[in-house]
Amino acid sequence: MHGRIRKNLMKTAGKIKLVLVLCIISCMQAYAQERKIKTGWSINPCPVIAYETDLGFQYGAMCDIYYYGDGRDFPDYEHKIFVEAAYSTKHSGLFHIFYDSEHLIKGLRLTAAATYIPERMHNFYGFNGFASPYFRNLDKNRKDKIAYYNLDYQMLRVFADLQGGFAGNFRWAAGVAFYRYFIGDVRQKPYAGSSSMYRDYIDAGLIGVKEARGGAHVEFKGGVVYDTRDHEAAPGKGIWAEAILYGSPDIFSTGFNYLKAAFHFRHYVPLWKDRIVFAYHLAYQGTIAGNAPFYSQQNISSLFLSRPSSEGLGSSNTLRGINYNRLLGDGYAWANAELRVRVISFDFIKQHWYIALNPFFDAGAVVQPYRLEQQKQADNALLYSGNSESLHMCAGIGGKIALNYNFIFSGEIGFALDRRDGNYVIALGLNYIF
Repeated sequence: MHGRIRKNLMKTAGKIKLVLVLCIISCMQAYAQERKIKTGWSINPCPVIAYETDLGFQYGAMCDIYYYGDGRDFPDYEHKIFVEAAYSTKHSGLFHIFYDSEHLIKGLRLTAAATYIPERMHNFYGFNGFASPYFRNLDKNRKDKIAYYNLDYQMLRVFADLQGGFAGNFRWAAGVAFYRYFIGDVRQKPYAGSSSMYRDYIDAGLIGVKEARGGAHVEFKGGVVYDTRDHEAAPGKGIWAEAILYGSPDIFSTGFNYLKAAFHFRHYVPLWKDRIVFAYHLAYQGTIAGNAPFYSQQNISSLFLSRPSSEGLGSSNTLRGINYNRLLGDGYAWANAELRVRVISFDFIKQHWYIALNPFFDAGAVVQPYRLEQQKQADNALLYSGNSESLHMCAGIGGKIALNYNFIFSGEIGFALDRRDGNYVIALGLNYIF
C-alpha cells in the first residue's frame, strides 16, 4: 500500500513540476504593466461557491466592500467590510461579518468580526494526533449509519483587536474576544443515535460531563507585530511576524482558565519581481499555564483572520490535505511553504485581475499533549492507538483568481502523506491562508 501511495505521489509531483514550469515560462512572457490605481468604492457581491471535502459544498451569498479613497495607498485600502452567509450540503453553516481599517480611529488599526458557525457533523478525531487511532470505515459510513468521528457543534465568536505603531515596523496589539460553544451528540439522520468517539470520551472520563455540553469564555490578548509586507492580501516581499499572549479567566464559572502563547513568522521572498514569490509560514501555539476545555483547543489564534474559520490543525486553514480538525492538543507547531506564480494579469469589466498558481507543502504536529495519561488509561482500542505523535504532512497545488489585488478566489487540492490523516482535501474559498 505504501509503495502505491509513493508511486501516486511521484506521479502527482511530476505533473505539478510540469505545470509549474509552463506557468513560469508563461509568467515571464506576460506583459510587464504597472499596477493600475483603483479609487473610491469597490463593492463585490457574489454567490458563495465554496467547497471542502469534510464540510461539503457551500451555497449562499457574500459581499466584499473596499474603500480606496483617492488611491494613494492602492492596493491597500482605507476600509474593508466583508459579509458572508452560507450553508453546506454536509450541514455546516457560516455567518460572518468582518471589518478592518487603519483610518476609523486615528493612529490605530481596528479589526473586528462576529461569526456564527453551526456544524451538525463536526469532526472530532480525539486528542494528541497519532495517539488517537483512525479507522476509515468508522468515518461517516452512511451505509452502516456510523459517524464515529463526529459531534454536533455550534460556535459564536465576537472579537475586536487594536494595533498601534511604536517603533518603525513594530506595532503593539491588544484585543478581546467572546466565545460561546454548544456541543452535543450527532442529531443528523441517518447517524443520530450511533456510537461516537465523543460519547466514548465522556464515558472514559476524558471529557467532563459539564464540559461536554460546551460553555462560554472571554479571551484577552496582547502582543507585538512586525510587518514589512508591500501588500497584505498577496505580498510580493517582506515579513509578517507576531507574538501574542492570550488567556481566559474563569468569568462564567466553567472551571477552566488558561494562559497561552502564539507565534507566527511569515516570510515572502521575491524570486522574480512580484510574479514569482516563495512564501513560508512557521507557527507555534501552546499553553503556558492553566487548563483549557477541549472544545476551545482547536481554535487557532491570530491577529488577522485570512478566512472566517480559524480552526485546526487540519483542513484548508492550516494543514491542507489532512482531515478537518485531525489534530487536537495543548500545543501545536506547524509550517506551510508554497511557491506563488502569477500566470497572467488583465483588465475585465473595468476591474483589475490576475491568475496565479501555488504548489504547497504543509507539516505539523501536537507538541504539547492534552490529557494523554488519561487517554492511555482508557483501556479502549478506539481511543488510544499506542503510537507516539510524529509529523503530519501533506502536499498539493492551488489556483487563485484575484480581483483588484485584494479579493482572491482560491481553489486547492492537498494530499495527506499518511493514510491515518485521511486521503485528500479539496477546498474552494477565498484568500491565501497566510
